[in-house]
Amino acid sequence: MARSFRFKPRYRGIAFTSVGVGGALGVVSIVALGAALLPLATGAIGVALGAGYLLSPSWKLEVVIDDDALEVRSPKATRFKLPWSEVVKVVSSPTTHTCFVDGGTPQRSLIVPGDGAPAPYDLEDKQALFDEILRHVTPDKVQTVETLAAAR
Repeated sequence: MARSFRFKPRYRGIAFTSVGVGGALGVVSIVALGAALLPLATGAIGVALGAGYLLSPSWKLEVVIDDDALEVRSPKATRFKLPWSEVVKVVSSPTTHTCFVDGGTPQRSLIVPGDGAPAPYDLEDKQALFDEILRHVTPDKVQTVETLAAAR
């Protein structure tokens, strides 16, 4: 049975702050400063950047795992499908619940971000995804480390 895990924005707080501060700056510019160009433009840029991040098409991606493969796909297309037999290695950190699935090339690899992982995204139910990956990959391909940074 296939399980899916949706990508989600990791820095939602920063994006909402950007929208809020940018919006407030724009309102103050219009109300108190007679629509002064610099604060109005700066506020608009803050709103646009925060909204752009929150509305990114990346958040429509999902990781689908079944007994045959790991697949990253959008509603319209498959980004990549990595059969379990083609996994080069998995670098796993049980303490941070982070793992890196090496598919041989960056285009066929995936980080499941745990505590302190260098990824601009998060994943729904990442603990279950972490467990599913380790369940499907043969133990000889799994390298266990304290943190992913220690594996570099």
